[in-house]
Amino acid sequence: MSVFMSQSNKPSPNKSTISNLFNAETWIFDLDNTLYSVKTNLFSQIDWKMTQFVSEHLKLELEEARLLQKQYFKQFGTTMRGMMKLHNVNPKVFLNYVHDIDLTPILRQPQLNTALESLPGRKVIFTNASKPHARRIICRLGIEAHFQAIFDIVDSEYLPKPAPQTYKKLCHDLIIDPTRAVMVDDMVGNLEPAYNMGMKTVLIDTGIEWSPNNNSATHINYSVKNLARWLSKLTPENIKKRT
Repeated sequence: MSVFMSQSNKPSPNKSTISNLFNAETWIFDLDNTLYSVKTNLFSQIDWKMTQFVSEHLKLELEEARLLQKQYFKQFGTTMRGMMKLHNVNPKVFLNYVHDIDLTPILRQPQLNTALESLPGRKVIFTNASKPHARRIICRLGIEAHFQAIFDIVDSEYLPKPAPQTYKKLCHDLIIDPTRAVMVDDMVGNLEPAYNMGMKTVLIDTGIEWSPNNNSATHINYSVKNLARWLSKLTPENIKKRT
């Protein structure tokens, strides 16, 4: 299948569509399971740390803590927001705890580095994690030089994706014209507010649906399995070949 093919129920985008994508002013990238492969199981470490935090903080058995953690994720968008609202947890304490993980599975990605270097436009990271966590990840990947900004959960005032207000704040704070932007994320639900604001959307198809919002994907413009490979094909030369 062509790297330019979107989801199977959508037609392949034409040259004009691809040209508009290539000429975007701003590329907005999610972090976890987007800039690195889900196969690293890094987020599984974070997920388990969240369970441990809930268990220790609320004095619950791990099994009970796990169920509550997932309940908060579905109800509040993140476990942390549920812990903040219902148990007055300090978000910085929570973030420091859950991001204290082993990053050795994260390796440098030369193909992604080259693809980002060749991609025109400003590049920013939009994450429900913290800036320190994001910086550690992109440094491990060897792609830190390409990002002009990181908009994290603190910048969003702890209101996580997919809250529409947070996308508006992102665009306001970073001076982004959503109609000239592309957002890349591994969660279907996180792309809907972006699409509704006029952004082009790219879903990283990990084969794992983390998002509690699993409704119609009509708001997905492109679906890709390998970000580095897809971006590396997104060049004027390849666009010209599609005429």
